[in-house]
Amino acid sequence: MILEHADIHIDPQQAAAFEEAIERGARTVISAAKGFQGFKVNRSIETAGRYILTIYWDSLEDHTVGFRESAAFAEWRGIVGPFFKQPPVVEHMNLVCMG
Repeated sequence: MILEHADIHIDPQQAAAFEEAIERGARTVISAAKGFQGFKVNRSIETAGRYILTIYWDSLEDHTVGFRESAAFAEWRGIVGPFFKQPPVVEHMNLVCMG
């Protein structure tokens, strides 16, 4: 399993609308992608307007090729992209352990 972490910054005044949009986009667009296993969204306590989106993929290529190079990626960005103050910082991780 591959974990995609996206560090997202938005205008804190838009938090409610963003939270609705990111959940709707993940449930309706990303969840249909090949290799998608699940997602979670965390909101920072210390930094207003900062979120960490974690998406669980079967493989790196399911995200970087299968999803990112598809029309679904443009649809996803159309839903959440207008909220971004800057492009998200995305990093991929291998799951080592989980409790």
